[in-house]
Parts: sequence; C-alpha cells; structure tokens
Amino acid sequence: MAVRREVLILVGLVVVIDVVFIAAYFLGGIDRSSDQMKLLFTVVWTVITLVVVLRGLLRIRRARVPRER
Repeated sequence: MAVRREVLILVGLVVVIDVVFIAAYFLGGIDRSSDQMKLLFTVVWTVITLVVVLRGLLRIRRARVPRER
C-alpha cells in the first residue's frame, strides 16, 4: 500500500509541476520571448521535474525494499 501511495504522490507532483509551468509559459509571455528565454525556461522546468522524479523514485524504492536491522 505504501508503494501505491508513493507512486500516486509522484504522478500528482509531476502533473502539478507541468500545469504550473505550462500556465507560466503562456500567462508569463514566455511563448513570445526570445529563444534564449524559452531555453532557460525549459531547462528550469526539466531540472525541477528531474529532482521531483528522482526523489519520488527513491521514496518508492525505500517503500518496496524492507529495511535491514
């Protein structure tokens, strides 16, 4: 049950990040910005997503593997 919970949290966080960044892209006028600004925006979005996914996968792994004492 803990693994399922962690997977749902991971998926939820990725969806929230995507919604926030897509909204920021259009509402912040990034779609009309220079190519350099678009690239920077994409890099920041990718790095934040990567950090969240790696953290989530680590938590899923910890939930799957029983702790040794």
